[in-house]
Amino acid sequence: MIVTPVLAQELATEAASEATGRMLRLGLLVILAVFLLYFLVVWLTGLRRRSRSQGQGLARPAAPELATGFVTVFFDTFGIGSFATTTSIFRAWKLVPDELIPGTLNVGHAVTSVMSAFVFIELVPVAPATLLSMIAASGVGAWLGAGVVARLSRYRVRLGMGSALLVAASIMLATQLGLLPGGGDALALSGMALVTAVLGNLVLGALMTLGIGLYAPCMMMVFLLGMNPKAAFPIMMGSCALLLPVSGIRFVRKDKFHPTAALGLTLGGIPALLIAAYVVKALPIGAVRWAVIVVVVYTAITLLRAALQERRTFADRASTMAAPAAMEP
Repeated sequence: MIVTPVLAQELATEAASEATGRMLRLGLLVILAVFLLYFLVVWLTGLRRRSRSQGQGLARPAAPELATGFVTVFFDTFGIGSFATTTSIFRAWKLVPDELIPGTLNVGHAVTSVMSAFVFIELVPVAPATLLSMIAASGVGAWLGAGVVARLSRYRVRLGMGSALLVAASIMLATQLGLLPGGGDALALSGMALVTAVLGNLVLGALMTLGIGLYAPCMMMVFLLGMNPKAAFPIMMGSCALLLPVSGIRFVRKDKFHPTAALGLTLGGIPALLIAAYVVKALPIGAVRWAVIVVVVYTAITLLRAALQERRTFADRASTMAAPAAMEP
């Protein structure tokens, strides 16, 4: 092949762009590593303080707590989400008091969330501009959401999001069956598509303050924007890796978590993450698209069920409060 000056310049520009991309991804991983190390220092300090105050050794997780970590992180790696499944197991097996579940989730899943980001950012080479801007948007959204979105009705948000996900799943299904065009193999976005993705992830980050998971909606958005469905994994893992260590530190300092259960989630989740990441990497793109549809439908159903349960709870409270008033002369 004859290398002309123009071709040489193009090759040099491409090499420089790839080098810049690697440096940006490395910078992101360094930032996440710093957050993780600080979180670990705070967590270990909190565990030692607790053990000294109680006159006991360091907490050791039991087999059910380790099993919970393995199962929930394994399915979390496929985009199912870990908070809802972990909460269900904690309540079914009575492993953690209800008031300590939020803190235990944030503390126990923080380490594997950062590890997931490391694994998938390296496995799926999403363009740095797309990856970093969407992750940053989710962080900004979560920060803004604490003061803005938290005022919204959780019932209406769950109902709206669940309905939207069912519609999106129908579109994905039609695409997979060849009835509609859609999907794609892109690993980068530009122009209005990138703006849409950034704004979308900002909204999803804000909705996390209401307990609305980011994974399934992010998968849906990536798919509908014509990206490779696997591109959702580093984006959603990186987004949560930025948020969980920060929230976990808050719960550790307030001592509002279950120590052995949190350790069980972490220690049981690490091998599950490594196994599941290999499975995701080996899956063909068609299988990933079907998996996305299943995850989105599952999430939509859980959101709609939660909304209906919340509505029934409000109705029961209202009827209970109205009963004494009706009995007054």
